[in-house]
Amino acid sequence: MGTKSPEALTVSAAALKQLGHELRAHRKALGISAAATAEAAGVSRVTLHRIEKGEPSVSIGAWFNVATVLGLKPGGLLEAEAADPKGWIPVRIPLDRYPQLRALAWHVQGAESLSPVEALAIYERNARHLEESQLSPAERNLIEALRVGLGEPAPDV
Repeated sequence: MGTKSPEALTVSAAALKQLGHELRAHRKALGISAAATAEAAGVSRVTLHRIEKGEPSVSIGAWFNVATVLGLKPGGLLEAEAADPKGWIPVRIPLDRYPQLRALAWHVQGAESLSPVEALAIYERNARHLEESQLSPAERNLIEALRVGLGEPAPDV
């Protein structure tokens, strides 16, 4: 049995931390308390806290129970990185997935993700600084979805 490289472990730890952060943000966006979520998922409040922190020692079953309670499809949690579906707006927008947004949000200190409203405001305020040729399909889809979903007309990006 082989061992994982330090880089693979770092990527896995970061992915779990991001997933935990997204689960917490989704729970809060739904207005569900941690206690109610833990009870419905059949886990302790401490286990839910560990999941939301992205701790790798929690069983995958507990992760899936929490995701299911929050109305998320566990199968989608493990998809390969791909362009976001057209028109889809995440609850929180992770800056590390959208390089142009990260570059435009240089002034936002300590944030790893933004709300859709914050992201759209940054894109619009700094549109002149966008490097169109550097936009990935996922980031183009995000900008379009933000503008359409938040009441703005779709741009020709």
